[in-house]
Amino acid sequence: MKLKLSFVALLAAVLGTAPVNAAKIRVVTTLTDLADFARNVGGDQVEVRSLATGIEDTHGVPMKPSFVPLLNRADLVVLAGFDCEHAFLPALLDASRNPRIQLGQPGYVDCSKGIDPVEAPTSTDHSEGDVHPYGNPHYMLDPVMAKTAVSNICDAFVTAAPQYAADFKKNRDAYLAKLAAKIMEWKAEMAPYKGAKFVSYHEHWPYFAARFGLDYVGTIELKPGIDPTPRHIEELIGEMKAQHVPIVVREPQFPEKVPALIAKQTGATLIKLPIMPGGVPDTDTYIKEMDYIVNTMANALKK
Repeated sequence: MKLKLSFVALLAAVLGTAPVNAAKIRVVTTLTDLADFARNVGGDQVEVRSLATGIEDTHGVPMKPSFVPLLNRADLVVLAGFDCEHAFLPALLDASRNPRIQLGQPGYVDCSKGIDPVEAPTSTDHSEGDVHPYGNPHYMLDPVMAKTAVSNICDAFVTAAPQYAADFKKNRDAYLAKLAAKIMEWKAEMAPYKGAKFVSYHEHWPYFAARFGLDYVGTIELKPGIDPTPRHIEELIGEMKAQHVPIVVREPQFPEKVPALIAKQTGATLIKLPIMPGGVPDTDTYIKEMDYIVNTMANALKK
């Protein structure tokens, strides 16, 4: 009996150390595009959960009680950065009481590292709206910049589990090659519409517009996070008519009424475009999301 108990104790001790090497890396991402990148890079070595489902405003993912234990157990938290998640992530990290994923720790993975942001404000006065003090954080809508996020995630995985470094790098390279091929397709599809003008509800699209040669005229919001006034709507309609703007983009996070009114008044085509995977049906991966965005924009501009 003593021999049997000793064996059980020894087995328990051995198994107790096994998860250090065998357990999957627990990854929590703020947004669904980051979750897709993490799954592609991490493969079988990671377990990935996203706080967002795809239908939310990236700046205001609703905080759920279930997020706190999820983050408490996480090995890595992966975020877009540039203060995109300022309204919900800092409070969740504080509540998680997880030292591994706090700012400045290896488990805090800011995917904006290496990205040169646009629209960095000269003032952070909040009378100017929901100001992003580090610049526009919606760089993931440029698939070339998304490649930087993928590489940052890979680097974090290698640091967290160097024994799987070769697998992570192989997965990264395979995904980046696939993404590069799709970028060529998307550029070819958008090439006939270089210089085409459009407006959107929120300022999600400067990186997308720059990548594909479009002219981003303005936003329906008066300022970031501030609803339009009747005067602003009237001025925007006048500007769109003067510039013959053919497209109004509504992101799923915003109501349709005002964008539909503006499209009707200007003769523009109203289209709904997601800002991350899952924002509309059949866009559960980043590549599917970008396929949808490019195809929808191109088809609207053909009219």
